[in-house]
Amino acid sequence: QVQLVQSGGGLVQPGGSLRVSCAASGSIFSIHSMGWYRQTPGKQREWVASISSDMNTNYADSVKGRFTISRDNAQNTVYLQMNGLKPEDTAVYYCNAYGLIKPTMGPYRDFASWGRGTQVTVSS
Repeated sequence: QVQLVQSGGGLVQPGGSLRVSCAASGSIFSIHSMGWYRQTPGKQREWVASISSDMNTNYADSVKGRFTISRDNAQNTVYLQMNGLKPEDTAVYYCNAYGLIKPTMGPYRDFASWGRGTQVTVSS
């Protein structure tokens, strides 16, 4: 099993900045991709940004130019720096990771895990 532990988030005024972090732990052999999603009540979870193991990044149009995703492969951690926050960015943010785990016994196998979510509220 791979656990994703999130930190950061909180309340910020419009135009402000926040950073959320997500650390993966467990019998990880490799993480192919890490990403961030967000969800508001009554809506489907939407993809925000992702980063591959070789640091290729992709962003949703709604956050491009304002959010920056990065990762520390040595620490199995992904970050989302959010600048120029808008009220419509208010949501619960979830991190996601998928890759390979190396069990104590048996073959390598795929994993896909989610963090528990962290609230980001943008309000004056």
